[in-house]
Amino acid sequence: MAPKPKPKPSTSPSQPPPPIEDLFASLDKHIQRSEFEQAVKVADQVLSIAPGDEDAIRCKVVALIRADDIDKALSAIQSSQRIPVDFSFFKAYCLYRQNKLDEALKSLKSQEKNSATLLLESQILYRLGKLDACIDIYQKLQKSKIESLEINSVASLITAGRASEVQGMMDAFRVKATSSFELAYNTACSLIEKNKYTDAEQLLLSARRIGQETLLEDNIPDDEIEIELAPIAVQLAYVQQLLGHAQEATEAYTDIIKRDLADESSLSVAVNNLIALRGSKDVSDSLRKLDKLKEKDAQNFQLSHGLDLKLSPKQRETIYANRVLLLLHANRMDQARELVAALPEMFRDSVMPVLLQAAVLVRENKAGKAEEILGQFAEKFPEKSKVVLLARAQVAAAASHPHIAAESLSKIPDIQHMPATVATLVSLKERAGDIDGAAAVLDAAIKWWSNSMTDNNKLSLIMQEAASYKLRHGQEEDAARLYEELVKSHGSVEALIGLVTTVAHVDVSKAEAYEKKLKPLPGLKGVDVDSLEKTSGAKHVEGGPHVGVTETYDEGKNKAKAKKKRKRKPRYPKGFDPANPGPPPDPERWLPKRERSSYRPKRKDKRAAQVRGSQGAVVREKHEPGAAAASSSSTNSKSNQATTSKGALQNSVVDQTTKSSSKSSRKKSRN
Repeated sequence: MAPKPKPKPSTSPSQPPPPIEDLFASLDKHIQRSEFEQAVKVADQVLSIAPGDEDAIRCKVVALIRADDIDKALSAIQSSQRIPVDFSFFKAYCLYRQNKLDEALKSLKSQEKNSATLLLESQILYRLGKLDACIDIYQKLQKSKIESLEINSVASLITAGRASEVQGMMDAFRVKATSSFELAYNTACSLIEKNKYTDAEQLLLSARRIGQETLLEDNIPDDEIEIELAPIAVQLAYVQQLLGHAQEATEAYTDIIKRDLADESSLSVAVNNLIALRGSKDVSDSLRKLDKLKEKDAQNFQLSHGLDLKLSPKQRETIYANRVLLLLHANRMDQARELVAALPEMFRDSVMPVLLQAAVLVRENKAGKAEEILGQFAEKFPEKSKVVLLARAQVAAAASHPHIAAESLSKIPDIQHMPATVATLVSLKERAGDIDGAAAVLDAAIKWWSNSMTDNNKLSLIMQEAASYKLRHGQEEDAARLYEELVKSHGSVEALIGLVTTVAHVDVSKAEAYEKKLKPLPGLKGVDVDSLEKTSGAKHVEGGPHVGVTETYDEGKNKAKAKKKRKRKPRYPKGFDPANPGPPPDPERWLPKRERSSYRPKRKDKRAAQVRGSQGAVVREKHEPGAAAASSSSTNSKSNQATTSKGALQNSVVDQTTKSSSKSSRKKSRN
């Protein structure tokens, strides 16, 4: 029997939409409960009834932003351009979240300068690296009661390299470092910048304790607490690294990476710091750890989109630089070249890409090309040329191009007078054969320090080295003049000795006059100089003591007695009784048996030499095989001698032992 067909549902007339007031009440309820996806659906219902409702569009955009659906929020803003509502602020925020910072800043310019727009502008400037402008905005917002403003202000000062101003900023906000764990963390970072590592460690421990107490009060699960406090754990490991506790830092970084309970940015910092701590060790493992940070679908190394948004430009640049250095250590030159070629577009205002490009060329033994690109960059960007010129000087010096190295150092004016730079330039010019140029460097340094008013003046040091250099290169008059100035201005004993030694070549009477200013050496009163000059000098005595110090009679009397050598007890073999030593050992026990006095050679068998048969007959039957054996053994010995002399020597010794010793003599004597 066929089954009965199911009755079709009766078509009811379409239900009327709910009142718009109820929809807005539902929308408000979802927003209050942070149910943003439901709020978006209700806002769409409102817009289906009233397409141009400004409040519904605004609620939809805000709900999409709070739900982290930035692309849809931006699409909703763009689709509502016909409505006379200004969504420039929300558009700027969405562009900021998409890391389109220049467009975000442009969209924000049309907005009125209130606390919300200024705060967003400061965050965009911070991400762009324009930290001074960012700090200026924070200073304008000090009177406005914005939550966490002091935390962001301290972070901006530290990133801008103005850690010394952190305490003043906190005093202006009237807050203490321990008022929150975020502020304690940022203040500890400022202490790290000021090289106060122990104080920073204590403050980081306090930040972790405050953070745990605060988050536990909010009933946050333990896993989320550990994720929230992961930056503090990474920074504590970094402090251990700075304090020289490499083992503790390595263990801390490894534990953070293995547990994988840190946020993405903290994990990337831990990986980078661990790689830097290892250096050239475990290169393959370091590259594998860096691969976890890259975009999954990208063929080449590229940080994930989330890390690009969260990390600062300096942090991203450091990770890419370490990646290139690891590739060079692993000898993956193609990957290194490919990554270096992409870096100038990523970091346009940085010198790191050109330095890494030079490193790759040096690794390929193309030092000349590296010097060329570094020189071109220094000419194109003179405001960034200091580090580049230093790198060019180092590359040229390592490649035995001293003239290029000296030229590069000479183009850095603010370090020309420093003692280390002066010494390096003089050494390079000496290697290049430019003696006059090296002397000119020393003269310029002396002139600069003569006019300098600094407390830590290096004039005496530079003059001493200049005088020594000129004396070494035969410029006695200039050296004497420098030594004389040193004696008059500083009263240096070393300069006085150098002056006497130098002037003695030019003006003996002047040297004698300065020699009188030297203090007499103790112990030389009993030495008759005239009689000493008449002697033929000290004679070398074979096996005698080292001659080099003349002792007077007074010193000989006061000479301390030689130390007596401590007598050591003789060490006896195990089980040996020195009171009952027993019979003495055979004095000939180390000699071969045939050389001992008790040796008796084996008596020859005279019967073997008797010839049987008639007179004149020769019997060959028994001795022919022996003759053949003798010939074969002689052939073998020749081949052994031709192979190695050591083998031939060993074979000959065995032959002699076999011939000369009997069966009983092969046993080693134990006497």
